[in-house]
Amino acid sequence: MPRNSFSRNPVLRVSRPVSACSRCRNAKVKCDGKLPACTACEKAGRENECSNVNDQFARGKERSYVAALESRIEKLERRLQFASSRKASVAFHEHDASAVTEVDRRDSLATIRAAIYRKAARSRENRDLNAIVSDFGLLSVDATTRDFEPSASKFTFARVVLAATTVDDIPDPTQQQLPSRQAAQALVQHFLANIYSLYPFFSETALWTVLDDVYRQDERAIIDADYWLLYMVLAIASSSQSRRIDDQMYHDGVGFVSQALLYADKALAPGCVTQIQSLLLLTLYSMLDSAHFDSWHVIGFTTRAVVDIGFHQDPPSSSLSDKAALDMRRKIFYSAYALDRTISMAHARSFSFTNDSVNVAFPSTSSIGRKSVTAPIAGPQSADPALLLFQLRRAQSFWYQELCQSKAEPLEDSSYIWQWCLEMREWGDSLPAALPAAMRRMFEQELWYSYVYCIAPSGRTREVTDYTRTLIFEYALAYLGSMHETAQGGLNSAFYTYQDALKVFFMASQLNAVLLAAEDVLLSGAHVSPPPTMPGSTPAPPIPRRRIHSGAPTDDNTARSIWCLERVPQILALYGARWKEAVMLKQHFEFVSADALDRLRARQQMQMPLPLPLQSHPGQYQNGDPALSPPIHPPVQGQQPRMDMNWAEGYPTM
Repeated sequence: MPRNSFSRNPVLRVSRPVSACSRCRNAKVKCDGKLPACTACEKAGRENECSNVNDQFARGKERSYVAALESRIEKLERRLQFASSRKASVAFHEHDASAVTEVDRRDSLATIRAAIYRKAARSRENRDLNAIVSDFGLLSVDATTRDFEPSASKFTFARVVLAATTVDDIPDPTQQQLPSRQAAQALVQHFLANIYSLYPFFSETALWTVLDDVYRQDERAIIDADYWLLYMVLAIASSSQSRRIDDQMYHDGVGFVSQALLYADKALAPGCVTQIQSLLLLTLYSMLDSAHFDSWHVIGFTTRAVVDIGFHQDPPSSSLSDKAALDMRRKIFYSAYALDRTISMAHARSFSFTNDSVNVAFPSTSSIGRKSVTAPIAGPQSADPALLLFQLRRAQSFWYQELCQSKAEPLEDSSYIWQWCLEMREWGDSLPAALPAAMRRMFEQELWYSYVYCIAPSGRTREVTDYTRTLIFEYALAYLGSMHETAQGGLNSAFYTYQDALKVFFMASQLNAVLLAAEDVLLSGAHVSPPPTMPGSTPAPPIPRRRIHSGAPTDDNTARSIWCLERVPQILALYGARWKEAVMLKQHFEFVSADALDRLRARQQMQMPLPLPLQSHPGQYQNGDPALSPPIHPPVQGQQPRMDMNWAEGYPTM
């Protein structure tokens, strides 16, 4: 990039180092750039491992922030050219390798060599792309910088974001006009009822105002951020109602996004609150369209913008003047917080920032009970569902960070886990009775998913007991049965995304794992005593009551397990019709669960009573193989009677 493109801007003062040291960058902690070793490395006793990114930032040799960005851009351009040439070379050789295998299919050694070469080529390409994306992470954009504005150069922040997060290019916009006002209002209503009620990070009044201004056609001045808001809301509402990747609602969503991208340069400009709101809208859409956007990278840019502007800290009490503005600020932060936790846990990755760096109170509550559930949507929506979601994500964040991201010693006992299970159960008991049925079901599913994730084996779990496996068994059956009903009824009843397909695969894998480890204990239905806890600590939660699902067996654990495992591929197939990546999850689960299903079906055949004529002549088995005799199963002492699972007051029976 020519240097004169930056010469029009004054040198900016940087309040933080341009690049963190390698250790701080890998650990995702703040680096103060102190020389010869940063403060974080000094505290960890690893001064010798603290390596600065480049000698050009050594004390006495500092360069301006703009010049540093220019150098980084030039390096990225060279890497992109190299990666493009490498990709073309790999594609050429892959074609030759496939041709060899087609000529001589009997040569197994040649086939293996070709497969090894293709895998190595893909690994090299992935490393190159990861290196490029990591270099984008070094472009620390200060909240007050203006280097990425369209007026400064053609290299805008929006183009950086889109280049790093786009999986497949969005088609160019056509001459498609906005839908009819009635159709647009219906999409906005759907967005407000199902998505905005969970993530209220902008003013609902502002959305209706933009909609009215656009359809009036009286040449009113509308800024780019408002156009982005309207088009992205229409895109999210359309995509959330899509059931197949090739249906009309999906194509409408892609068309609205292509229109929104025309205004991306100014809508995503750094230093404004509208930047965070625009990135949050892009994050929501990326969760619905994994074919075009990588939600993991989009939420990474979003949280960086949140931290750059300082929304992860409440302002001093002395500066509080507008309570409405403060409440909106908190809603924006916790929407980004909840999305970051949702995506990170589903992909089993680290959070963008830790809980220790957060000091933000929850937004103010409102009364959802004052509105009738069947009343039409009019006026500002209640934030209570969003507050419930924020509370659950906050609880998940603490135990996930401690159990899955901490390298501390294993826990002495399970009281820490039981305490978080108790708090999440109390959260479930506090769900208001006026919640819509679809949203209540989604919260129930999130609760069961959280239980299993929390008590599942981790790096800090010393021992997995049969009692823990029983809890996982019951929670997984409840979750998968509920998700089967949801998928059969359509995934647009609430805000379900590709991340929910990953959750289904995780829960089904946990069910398969506990069946493999303790099949006899789980299927016999015998009473399992809870593990002992230290005096004064939180006891283990009780075994949950069984939940009744339509068409599912209720008494026999073997039949319940077979029914559930057989329906997991059906759930993932329905997800696969919407997100192609879920098809691979379905195929993988069918492979890993085949042995378990065979064992369960054989066990069920052994437990089935013989036909009446054979039972009337038991003597015919006396000279035969005793293994063919029907087994006798005496009643299990202490077996709990089956009851419907009803944790919170007023749960509907489904």
